[in-house]
Amino acid sequence: MTEHAGELAVSTPSDVEITMSRTFDAPRDRVFAAHGSCEHLRRWWARGNPMDCELDFRPGGSYRFVEHDPDGNDYAFHGEYQEIVVPERIVSTFEFEGAPGEVLVDTVTFEEADGRTTVTTVSRFDSREARDAMLRVGMVDGAAQSLRRLAEILPTLP
Repeated sequence: MTEHAGELAVSTPSDVEITMSRTFDAPRDRVFAAHGSCEHLRRWWARGNPMDCELDFRPGGSYRFVEHDPDGNDYAFHGEYQEIVVPERIVSTFEFEGAPGEVLVDTVTFEEADGRTTVTTVSRFDSREARDAMLRVGMVDGAAQSLRRLAEILPTLP
């Protein structure tokens, strides 16, 4: 499977992976910084919805995000940072609290060329069934919306 959700390229390179990639008109340092602070994450990760953010951005640190949608629903996610190489790579676990026990590992890389940065996320699941379930519940659309918001706010970041 390979498709494009707006500016987001999506593929399933194996039975247990989803790869998503998008290029931004911003230097790598700025794009990386947008991933490492609640101040920035609140502006884009939840697609503009209000979001609670707890973040200890270091290897071994953890995060928890709670998105509050306009209909009054709350969606909570948490994980642990396994590796952070500034400004090149972030490896972390990811778990939607609405589906406890379904933990995936995200590897996010940041590659800069000519002042533009390509962010590639490889999400690795425990099984094909878990991967396919995530695709069915709208992971790609949600990621595309979040990354569209990131593109909008990047020019306002230092």
